[in-house]
Amino acid sequence: MIFRQLFDPASSTYTYLLGDSGEALLIDPVYEQVPRDLALLQELGLSLQATLDTHVHADHVTGAWRLHQRCGSRIALAEAAGATPVDVPLRHGDSVDFGSRHLTVRATPGHTNGCLTYVLDDESMAFTGDSLLIRGCGRIDFQQGNPRQLFTSVRSQILTLPDTCLLYPAHDYRGITVTSVAEERRFNPRLGGEVDVGDFIGHMNNLNLPHPKLMAIAVPANLRCGQPEGDGVAPDTPDWAPLTLRFSGVWEIEPMALLEHAAKAQIVDVREAPEFIDRLGHVPGARLVPLSQLTNRLNELDRERPVVAVCRSGVRSAQACVLLNKAGFGQVANLAGGMLRWKIEGLPVAAENI
Repeated sequence: MIFRQLFDPASSTYTYLLGDSGEALLIDPVYEQVPRDLALLQELGLSLQATLDTHVHADHVTGAWRLHQRCGSRIALAEAAGATPVDVPLRHGDSVDFGSRHLTVRATPGHTNGCLTYVLDDESMAFTGDSLLIRGCGRIDFQQGNPRQLFTSVRSQILTLPDTCLLYPAHDYRGITVTSVAEERRFNPRLGGEVDVGDFIGHMNNLNLPHPKLMAIAVPANLRCGQPEGDGVAPDTPDWAPLTLRFSGVWEIEPMALLEHAAKAQIVDVREAPEFIDRLGHVPGARLVPLSQLTNRLNELDRERPVVAVCRSGVRSAQACVLLNKAGFGQVANLAGGMLRWKIEGLPVAAENI
């Protein structure tokens, strides 16, 4: 069996690829990482049969619909989640096959009402989503969260697996990649040891955490399985540089990729003039066109060449990308993280006067 653990740094999400006999499943794919996942499937000679989300996520948008559009994979999600379009509505006890192997579905609600845990056929590994994290668990203060239900789910459906069963969560914010049933039974401060349901409920009801930053975007999008609003068509990946498509529809280029492909592009810095020569400096060869002047200076740009928009953090330049796309520029990308990322990564800067 082929197994790969993949990571999305923006949301600290783990995506899992399982393959056997030329067939594969992806668990918790991320919208922006679809090109990466497709490339890996191709390199490994695998045909994607289905995507399985462990629940309706609040911190990132699933890649399920986008992968379905690209390779015809089925979309599988808990029936209880009420999302559409779902090809395989999953219930407790269902089985999802790939090659000669399969995953068994266990309902583990409590973080959300549609949380599922996927258990490999030999019970050597399980994919717990946010129901059980490494030395923690998912929160219960939105999306039908219920602490009593979560306590019961984890104790009866996950921690009853063999001690040696490896547990793979949907997220970890410290870089830890895997745990085991034995470890979590012993060391999980919320759900292990002698903790009882009263202890757990008292702890979970007093976390007082802020809501995830992307919740207002991610939850509605994930109830559509990641399908964008409007015409619902994902554009083809540009070939002039390695780019990542954000769910907003804006293509992004990483700083190192821009350094390597700068000769192909027009680099447009959309900050104000004083910022262009401040302590951050600017990308060598960049042209200053403040966002407030952009629509009136479009004739200064070559519509046949790619345009990379740059600002301090990537926010104003993302808006510039939208304006450029609306004006008919077909090859536009945003510098991921702006000059802050560029400077942190130690890439060359210029600070000459305008």
